[in-house]
Amino acid sequence: MTERFILPHGGYRELLSYKKSLIVYDATVRFCERFVSKRDRTYDQMVQAARSGKQNIIEGSMASATSKKTEIRLTSVARASLEELLEDYRDFLRLRGLEEWTQDHPYTKRLRKLNRIPDANYETFRKAIEHEDPAIAANVIIGLIKVTTYLLDRQIRRLEKEFVEEGGLSERMTRARLRERGRSGGK
Repeated sequence: MTERFILPHGGYRELLSYKKSLIVYDATVRFCERFVSKRDRTYDQMVQAARSGKQNIIEGSMASATSKKTEIRLTSVARASLEELLEDYRDFLRLRGLEEWTQDHPYTKRLRKLNRIPDANYETFRKAIEHEDPAIAANVIIGLIKVTTYLLDRQIRRLEKEFVEEGGLSERMTRARLRERGRSGGK
């Protein structure tokens, strides 16, 4: 049988980065509904940045079958969108005279424990995300964004390594064609 050069793809639902980005998106929609005026341009910007983070992970995963370059680029776009969102949350806190939690803050430590729960989802964080104090809600979402961007950084490094070691579609197609020629005696 001829070697397959289109790799399995589209497994984004299993990526931890996707699962965390889904929580960030849902949390951002709810946060903006509660604490940001719909007339404020920031409302749409924050929701769109959160959506872009999530959607670009999906699109990159689906494109991975035929273009590692596109997968890397879209994963990087997801990372950049979430960095933009992180800054929006920091602006929210700063402009209201609220503090961003430090690494040593007791709530940060609690958030780290929650993030280690296998299959954590929105429900895992609901109480904090939907807290009446916007400082708590914003800081929890900031923590979730930081985890997600860390995961995306690792994912991008892995994708780079895979590309260097395995090449892209053109290289796989050439290898498959050469192997097939070798089997059929060069015909």
